[in-house]
Amino acid sequence: MITSPIDLKLPKAENVTVSEDTLSVDLSDGRTILVPLGWFPRLLYASPAERNNWRFIGMGHGIHWEDIDEDISVEGLLLGKPSAESQSSFDKWLKQRPSNINCK
Repeated sequence: MITSPIDLKLPKAENVTVSEDTLSVDLSDGRTILVPLGWFPRLLYASPAERNNWRFIGMGHGIHWEDIDEDISVEGLLLGKPSAESQSSFDKWLKQRPSNINCK
């Protein structure tokens, strides 16, 4: 039997929208991925301004939020993977945030 490797081409992110409870990512293949913001606690606890301050990384294969140090890959979204950050790491991040940030 002859086998050949599968060459999968992942779509790229083309637009990102973050609401109070949902992350929405428009992909280059026409799909839109919607995931609950609870999958990414840093986004959930971010202010609206922080949520809207994103940029593409890896030529659209990921999204980065500078203000909250969050990176999310298109591949992870397609695979249904929520944040893998430990609770202790998240708690430490949350404690160091300024108290005047208007978030969740």
